[in-house]
Amino acid sequence: MPMQAFPRRIAVLGSTGSIGRQTLDVVRAHPQQFQVVALAARNNVALLAEQAREFSPALVASDAEDPAALAQLADLLPQAQRGMDGLLAVATHPDADIVVAATSGLIGLRPTLAAIAAGKTIALANKETLVMAGHLVMAAAREHGVAIMPIDSEHSALWQCLRGEDPAAIRKLIITASGGPFRHASLDEMARVTAAQALRHPTWVMGPKITIDSATLMNKGLEVIEGHWLFDVPYDRIEVVVQPQSIIHSMVEFIDGSIKMQASLPSMHLTIQEALSHPQRLDNSGNDLLRPLDWPTVVRLDFEALDIERFPCFRLALEAGRRGGTAPAVLVGADETAVALFLRGEIGLMEIPARIERALAAHRVIDDPDLDAVLDACHWARDYAAHSLL
Repeated sequence: MPMQAFPRRIAVLGSTGSIGRQTLDVVRAHPQQFQVVALAARNNVALLAEQAREFSPALVASDAEDPAALAQLADLLPQAQRGMDGLLAVATHPDADIVVAATSGLIGLRPTLAAIAAGKTIALANKETLVMAGHLVMAAAREHGVAIMPIDSEHSALWQCLRGEDPAAIRKLIITASGGPFRHASLDEMARVTAAQALRHPTWVMGPKITIDSATLMNKGLEVIEGHWLFDVPYDRIEVVVQPQSIIHSMVEFIDGSIKMQASLPSMHLTIQEALSHPQRLDNSGNDLLRPLDWPTVVRLDFEALDIERFPCFRLALEAGRRGGTAPAVLVGADETAVALFLRGEIGLMEIPARIERALAAHRVIDDPDLDAVLDACHWARDYAAHSLL
């Protein structure tokens, strides 16, 4: 499907989260190229109301669950559509050219599939959508002729490196990882860390869930599963290497031995802009959001092997991805609950993979699941991880 000419009209699912806010930064920086037509968020109703006042979208929606947020919604945004119906309305808004899928967790799956069915181009930041239901999402995208453009820095890098290349010439995808705040910590040290320590990522500023996933390297395992679906590359040809400075965002090695890589300072603004403006590149001269990479100031670029033994969440993600079926949905659900428990101080960091492993072991995998089976498996795993005793 050909890309809409500028200005492109944007609908944002998850507008008050980290990716959603940065998407609106990009719109502010390029007001001639982008227009916001619909916004959806959850419990941060005050910020959603501010965004609605600034961008004047045709539609605002919230699936708020918190009682205080619901009260604010009635006061600040009485016209907002509510619940899943509201998210679906934003995802399928007739004026939207691009839907930015930036919600966290499984809540983004149904709206993203609805947007694909409506023929919308998808700028995808929600990892769980592809991890849990990659077989459904990619089949729907092919059926409806919809482009899925990744926002994750690693997948954006791979996407850029693969343009114009013959898929048969790919030897392997090399996804880089910062290694997180504990890349040199022992297992004993990681067992004692606090949520505050785990939330101090060395190179990226992100939301709390993804920051903890980065500390356990679950995030990197999810990215391997995403890369498998996005680029149709087998798991045994996807490698992860630690690049602590987060300058090289990912690489592609070709069968002739050549390697292409994408480099920039760590900034999600750039990957969001790349997805929204593709196939054009926008001039960021004078744009305070995006500083160019000054190579003489890059003192060093380090590469390290990933120690799978110290990061069992990464191993569990690979095992679930290779098993397929409902296993990745169980992985996502159990991880979501375990991370929430850790952030509340109820379990330690290394209890996160233990709860996930117990859920995966207890689950009877359904092969080739439909959407309901995927969501049921995820909900089951959330509940199992909450109540399983270690």
